[in-house]
Amino acid sequence: MNYARGIVETGVYLPQSRLDGDEIEAAWGTSAPVSQIAVPAADEDALTMAVAAGRNALDTSKIDARDINHLAIGTTTPPLEEEEFAPRAASALGLTTDCELEAATQSTVAGANVLLSAAAASGPALAVVSDAPKGDPAEVGQRVGAGAAAFLFDEGGAVVLADSATRSRDAPGLRFRERGSETVEELDITTYERETIRDLVSTAAEALDIDHQAVDGASLYQPTPDIPHRIARALPYDAETVERGTLVDDVGDSGAATTAIGLLAALDESDPSSITVAGFFGSGATAVALAFETRTAVDAPVSEAIDGGVSIQYAAALRERGHLGETEVAGGGAHVSLPSWQRTIQQRYRLEAGQCPNCEAVAFPPEGACPDCHKRVEFDKIELPRSGEIVAVTVIGQGGAPPEFVELQRRDGPFAVAIVEVTAGDGTARFPVQLTDCEPDEVSVGDRVVGRVRRIYSVEGVTRYGLKFVPE
Repeated sequence: MNYARGIVETGVYLPQSRLDGDEIEAAWGTSAPVSQIAVPAADEDALTMAVAAGRNALDTSKIDARDINHLAIGTTTPPLEEEEFAPRAASALGLTTDCELEAATQSTVAGANVLLSAAAASGPALAVVSDAPKGDPAEVGQRVGAGAAAFLFDEGGAVVLADSATRSRDAPGLRFRERGSETVEELDITTYERETIRDLVSTAAEALDIDHQAVDGASLYQPTPDIPHRIARALPYDAETVERGTLVDDVGDSGAATTAIGLLAALDESDPSSITVAGFFGSGATAVALAFETRTAVDAPVSEAIDGGVSIQYAAALRERGHLGETEVAGGGAHVSLPSWQRTIQQRYRLEAGQCPNCEAVAFPPEGACPDCHKRVEFDKIELPRSGEIVAVTVIGQGGAPPEFVELQRRDGPFAVAIVEVTAGDGTARFPVQLTDCEPDEVSVGDRVVGRVRRIYSVEGVTRYGLKFVPE
């Protein structure tokens, strides 16, 4: 492995909605396992969060998306049990069709696997860990959250992968999801679980060829706040070192993503020449420890992402996660065939438009005659900015949406649709959009909004993704 490669940029994404532990305590009459949970909206999943985190990393880097050679995505909650989802993420991020793609699923150790994959790749490589586990609301569901972390690797990185180590053992039943089920389960054999996790993660970390006294930050497997500290008792790391990378109390148990997001938080506080350790664990069981050496300061805005949440009530969280009610979608009032959808996918993901070579007017969608000079031309391809201004807005109430949108509306309530105007060079373009992550009656003409890839609707088991807009 080329350990000279390193992390040149990072990205993080957390859903806006947060469920406070007090809400859980009030609902169940027991102490909440975490202080706060990041709750994905009805139109969010592992794919949309991966795209959001990946775009955050690319937008702040000097590397063009078209120069990315390798994309690796890790999750335990891919949108479908059988179908590659990395190509969709690559397309939404604007990567080229010859970019190498890799996906790691089935285990929370997937985060380590994609980091190792990106570190070993040639040229610029993007590793994204994104997850949104579900659980029985009375059990595991009281602590599960969601989020995503992205790591952009290239030569001369600010943070270099110094070493890795793996340990495994036949230890089933710690955390699993039966085939056909969406919910994570545990056998709740406390001593067996804690000892297995502690022994595997700590022995993997001990095997790292590093100066453990130089470690000033650690993100250790954290399904609950106490587990990383139990692991650290077998390691020469003090409580402050472990706390730098322990975020489960702020975002919930986000499956494969929790340790990765914690790694970002620890790196954000790391000093040059210091070492940060990440200890990933996957039931089955396998532990992978990674050691990163900080060469120059890295900016990982995890604190800002945590502080940017909005509290919701417990019933709203259950509804967003799909625990309340069930809707069968029939018919297709706004249905677009898959071939037609695919022909316009770059417009839906990246606002690909056309610019007239004669008068430089902008056409969106890029078809037909020029909207200004009215000539039939071959448009030059351009990408519109994702930031714009609302010029008209209305609200689609319950029962007012086409059948495809019924399920998302049941979970998320009425939604706003708007006409948004964006500026591209000397021209402008206007187009209709659906608004999300906002109260529909609290947005108005003149508000600034920005595009985010989200779930649009699902028909016959196939989900359509595209840009929706959220308040800036």
